[in-house]
Amino acid sequence: MSFRPSTTLNAGYKSILDSLTTAVLVLGDDLTIRYLNPAAENLFETSLMRTQGTPLHDVLIDSENALRTLHAAAKNGQSYTRREAEFALLTGSRLMVDYSVSPISIDPIELLVELHPIDRQLRISREEDIISQQEASRILVRGMAHEIKNPLGGIRGAAQLLARELDSDGQREYTQVIINEADRLRSLVDRMLGPNKALKITPTNIHEILERVRTLIEAESRGKVQLLRDYDPSIPEFSGDKEQLIQAVLNIARNAMEAAFENENTADAGTAPTITFRTRTLRQFTIGHQRHRLVCRIDIIDNGPGIPADLLQNVFYPMISGRASGTGLGLSITQSIIGQHRGLVECESEPGKTDFIIFLPLEDTL
Repeated sequence: MSFRPSTTLNAGYKSILDSLTTAVLVLGDDLTIRYLNPAAENLFETSLMRTQGTPLHDVLIDSENALRTLHAAAKNGQSYTRREAEFALLTGSRLMVDYSVSPISIDPIELLVELHPIDRQLRISREEDIISQQEASRILVRGMAHEIKNPLGGIRGAAQLLARELDSDGQREYTQVIINEADRLRSLVDRMLGPNKALKITPTNIHEILERVRTLIEAESRGKVQLLRDYDPSIPEFSGDKEQLIQAVLNIARNAMEAAFENENTADAGTAPTITFRTRTLRQFTIGHQRHRLVCRIDIIDNGPGIPADLLQNVFYPMISGRASGTGLGLSITQSIIGQHRGLVECESEPGKTDFIIFLPLEDTL
């Protein structure tokens, strides 16, 4: 009896497949898609409704080796396993997976494909590194702030007392310089510590935040940056601090604007500076060690020259900046704000494309 998941799959078996965290798809002998379980929909960033009956090569590109393996399985009726195969999706994402192919019917042949993304393990490891970096930098900055603020207070107080004893206005100008510089250093330390206010939790719409940021960037760039929107309108509201989230996103967007402008002085000077704001939902997604039912993914993408590889690993540390005029605090503050919302910020960069990715849980548990 032919196994056709799209039409005659037993409801019990379908329920089992739908509940698996392993991505499973079924292909016809012509390599058209017959069935995707929810894990495969999430992996391929699409849905069964959109892809049923579609040739696999319309969903996965740059996958000639995989197609040869699948054709061989359909022709020979044998199972195959491949390790560390890389797939590119139509959305631009790339997947690194181990997968196995098994024929599941005789006439006509259909193929059961199980995919185990190994980039997930790589991502979890990278997230753990980012979280540990953030915690280490927070401990370091707190300790440094204590050691700096105490002597600064003494210096400032001594300068004030000295100013009272001086008769010359010219000499008092020097004490005022000491006071001003002490205040500036104290302010810098406070900024390194990041937001110290409690979150003001209100129902929050991520697109309102992005539209506010887009308006600010449009004004600051005087319309010279092309701002593209690719929103998922189905993303629900969540509990968050609007003002702090606006600041977090704005820090990234300003960096993106400056990076996009850098192309004016490079070989890509003819390329228009562009920033793309993209939103998507992710289901059953893990951030750090915690699994979330529903997560909002925000991508802020610029077409600048990219971040050097040696800087990319440390980009969220305070005082790390790729520009001479940068303070290196914006991304550290952003990571801190998103962390207070139980989320995380990641960065992927190559020449011509830098993508800062914000993950925000949508459950109301703050």
